[in-house]
Amino acid sequence: MADKNLVLVVGAYDDESAAESDYQSLKEDQAAGQFDIVGAVVMSRDDDGKVEVKEHETGTVGKGAAWGAGAGVVVGLFAPPLLAATAVGAGIGAVIGAFRKRHDEKQIGVDVDEYLPKGSSAVIAVVDDQWADRVENALVKAEKRISKAIDSGDYEELQKAIQKSQEDLDKASS
Repeated sequence: MADKNLVLVVGAYDDESAAESDYQSLKEDQAAGQFDIVGAVVMSRDDDGKVEVKEHETGTVGKGAAWGAGAGVVVGLFAPPLLAATAVGAGIGAVIGAFRKRHDEKQIGVDVDEYLPKGSSAVIAVVDDQWADRVENALVKAEKRISKAIDSGDYEELQKAIQKSQEDLDKASS
């Protein structure tokens, strides 16, 4: 990924079914070759603030628990504090702490309360910048949309930390 310029694309929804519909359209458009998505999730936050994540092609992957590496990276780039609140695994703690600090200092990610307030949903995708406009425009039912450049080093560091955390969990359960 070091040679790619990545963008975080977010669409915010008051209605979970609208988010799911746009997400399905993204998957169909990608399958048709209209663009390429590095990673995508649908996140829903209930009225109590609990988050449910559905990952591209794999169904529900987390509800206050550990996620797969792909979903974890997307969530971590969207809102490092959300990943920190739900991530499991010894290897990820220090990196999540660093990402929370960067979130505050460098504005990594977006404001969760603006783009995923309680009782709402969001489609979050990581794409090469050449596809950002197409992906953002494909989120036709979103009430709000944002595109934000991602530092490739942040992407790779978070990806490695989540993968290591998953490997640690796999070893512990063996």
